[in-house]
Amino acid sequence: MGVWIVIRWGLFCLFERFYGSSKTAIEEQLDLVEYADTIGFDEAWFGEHHFNDFSVCPSPSLLLANISARTKNIRLGVAGYLAPFYDVVRLAEEIAILDILSGGRMNLGFAKGAFAPDSKHFKVQPENLRKAMFESVEAISNLLLGNNSDFVGEFVNYSNVDIEPKPIQPKIPIHIATFSSAQSIEFAARNGFALMASQGLSLDECEKMSDYYESIAKEAPKIILMRTFCVGDTDEKAIKQARPAIDHFVKSMKSASSFAKSPVYDEKKYASLIGEREIFFDGSKFLECGIIGSATTCIKQIEQIKKRFENITIALKPTGTSFKTNKIFLRRFNEQIRPYC
Repeated sequence: MGVWIVIRWGLFCLFERFYGSSKTAIEEQLDLVEYADTIGFDEAWFGEHHFNDFSVCPSPSLLLANISARTKNIRLGVAGYLAPFYDVVRLAEEIAILDILSGGRMNLGFAKGAFAPDSKHFKVQPENLRKAMFESVEAISNLLLGNNSDFVGEFVNYSNVDIEPKPIQPKIPIHIATFSSAQSIEFAARNGFALMASQGLSLDECEKMSDYYESIAKEAPKIILMRTFCVGDTDEKAIKQARPAIDHFVKSMKSASSFAKSPVYDEKKYASLIGEREIFFDGSKFLECGIIGSATTCIKQIEQIKKRFENITIALKPTGTSFKTNKIFLRRFNEQIRPYC
């Protein structure tokens, strides 16, 4: 008898400003999470972007504090905290408070950060980002568990620290964002952390990532799979409706990854990061890998995911350009797709 796979459904939130003010973008994204909670979504995941006038989410902790008071059941997470740019003790304290405010609903995701302006302004050299993330995540995990009051690393150092208050959850789930980096997969597998997979990763790439993780951990990983989402009356109508939002997102993210030259700034150091963003933000892959089409097509796409992965959250990123449209997409998903998956 085959294994019955139950998918957890999430909402991936980047607080996108297609029109109007940043205030409007923030309010409408939070309203959408509140709506997702009322219709039974399992998880919501907030991104973190800096110096960005399109994806306005530089402070995910504050956004989570707000939404924790407005929701009851949906689990809340960050996808992900840009770990190298934080004081780890201070962030661990924030996370503990958020877990208390949410009634023990926090999920944690961490990323290394790869936008060149971030590395410049937060003064972390690009070549150090991944190692700094590993140290930061290890330290934060220890602090939240109440373990190891001392930490000595290349990028993280503290001694005699015991944070208060403690989180409600004995062990808050931790997820590591990766675009198939072997080092990040190894780090997650050796520490028992879950994985977060980008919108642009194909199922073949995700399966290779999962297999590599399992070869180290001897068990399959929990995966958060980000996917663009649009349901239409026909495949053609859905693709036509999804494309403008995806194209604008890609254009905005690529713009945010570069900046004007400065006489005291050596852009060559950051060329690899800018190139990495060009690959990461590939609109054609977002469209190809997304859950996009008629309800029947979307169900078939989800069934393909279920055949490959046993422990998965699919975090949908609706491709509407307004709260009204995205609310319709989520309602149609809940009525026409979810019951059949």
